[in-house]
Amino acid sequence: MGSRYGGLKQLDGFGPSGETIMDYSVYDALGAGFGKVVFVIRREFEAAFRAAVGDKYASRVPVEYVFQQLDDLPPGFTVPSGRTKPWGTTHAIWSARRAIAEPFVSINADDYYGKQSFKMVAEQLRRAPSAGGVADYCMVGYPILQTLSEYAAVTRAICKVDEAGFLETLVECSKVERVGDGGRYVDEAGRAHVLSGDEVVSMNFWGFTPSVFDHLERHLTRFLELQGATPGTSECLIPVVVDELLKEKAATVRVLPTSDVWFGVTHPEDKPTVTNTIREMVARGDYPSPIWSR
Repeated sequence: MGSRYGGLKQLDGFGPSGETIMDYSVYDALGAGFGKVVFVIRREFEAAFRAAVGDKYASRVPVEYVFQQLDDLPPGFTVPSGRTKPWGTTHAIWSARRAIAEPFVSINADDYYGKQSFKMVAEQLRRAPSAGGVADYCMVGYPILQTLSEYAAVTRAICKVDEAGFLETLVECSKVERVGDGGRYVDEAGRAHVLSGDEVVSMNFWGFTPSVFDHLERHLTRFLELQGATPGTSECLIPVVVDELLKEKAATVRVLPTSDVWFGVTHPEDKPTVTNTIREMVARGDYPSPIWSR
């Protein structure tokens, strides 16, 4: 919803010809071999979204729209009186369960992830699933220092990765900020923790198979049971659910380290930096301008 940004940042122009960050993600995804785009949006944004984004993709790739609605809940649940806040990223992905029947990548629309990242996830998703009935997922991991804002503290999901390259744990940390050549975050007890800057974080670039929808519904149900009949404002976040799946040994997640740059827009002050970075990539020949010119 762009509350901190002050508007629909997903539709804001950052490229030389007014391209959105999403334009570059879709361009890179198509280049990596993905064959369909599913947009998860709020119903009231549909007309603006179709005009500004979806219509320009329709001649290039199948496009579907999914609406994340408060009352789209697992059986037995209704929206508590007074609840207006969306249910979170787990619910957003689960909302697309009827539109997706193949391996897929899930991303934030206002983040840039890089060409190689899409290619790595696509290659991983093409591989045969692991034996034993355990879900086989993947994620792209970025060095935390590369993802911190110059303007304000952020929330990041810090990963612990084993020697074989699989995710062991995933911890959502708030109040993460840059300090010199490293960083720090403050935990719920108010204690500060120093970060080297090399820690791997998830930026919500996930590679899933359709099996994830049953897992998401199960954990969304658990979340709603804890909410009870109170409206609340807490959200069911995908990093928290993935961490629970690892603890249950219901899934494995291969972490794919990338040398690609990541950038996103959270605050209005981020826009000049993002705009300049994209212009530099276009000048190097990484992308055409306008991006859909060929």
